[in-house]
Order: sequence, then structure tokens, then C-alpha cells
Amino acid sequence: NFSADVWRVCTTNTSTCMAITDEFNEYQSIQAVQATMIFFFFFCCVAFLVFILQLFRLKQGERFVLTSVIQLLSCLCVMIAASIYTDRHEELHQSHGYVMEVSKGQYGYSFVLAWIAFAFTLISGVIFFFLRKRK
Repeated sequence: NFSADVWRVCTTNTSTCMAITDEFNEYQSIQAVQATMIFFFFFCCVAFLVFILQLFRLKQGERFVLTSVIQLLSCLCVMIAASIYTDRHEELHQSHGYVMEVSKGQYGYSFVLAWIAFAFTLISGVIFFFLRKRK
């Protein structure tokens, strides 16, 4: 009947959405998750641009260390966001600011995708660290 994420709560029956504001008890936790996910996206985009620049600027045999460091920073951001949400899940869904009863909700596909993103950014960060430029 509903979907709740870190940005808003929507009912599927009436197609109405309510933004999550400071009325909620756990608004600071939600803001921390929002901020770290924005940093994750930012660092992933920067890592891609740095990789493209390093692809043309690095000498043969050098490593993509800067790309690796930025990718590992994005990995850290998504891990922090998913960990905060995992830890605060019960409190987030028992807030009195919701119009509907959301405490019976379950983790959604976005939560699973966040942990998958963590795994893939960790793997790509490690691969970039050992990757050398070839001809």
C-alpha cells in the first residue's frame, strides 16, 4: 500500500506522496543518509572523469591511483549511508510524522542496490589500484 524511502513516503492506492521534513523524529538520520548518498554519486562521477583524464595523461606502466582513491571514497560513502539506514531502520519507521502506518514495512530494492553498489565500488576501487596503463 505504500513505499517509504529517504526522500518521501508515497501511497500506491491514491498516488499521493509526502516529503520527509523535520517533523519526523529521526530526520537527522535521514539527512545523513541523503547526504552520504549524494556524496557517493558525486565521487563516482568524479572518479569516472578522473579515469578518463588519467587514461590520456598517464605514462605507460603507471597506475590509476587517484581514480582508485576517489572510487574507494565513494565506496565508503555508500557503506556509511547503508549502515546508518540499517541501524536506524526501526526508529525511522516508527516516527509519528507519518500519515500512515509504515512500521510494518520491509527493506526495498533500493536498499539492496545500495549494498550491491558498495560491493562493486569496492571491487572497482581495488582493481583501479592495481591497474596499469598499457599501450
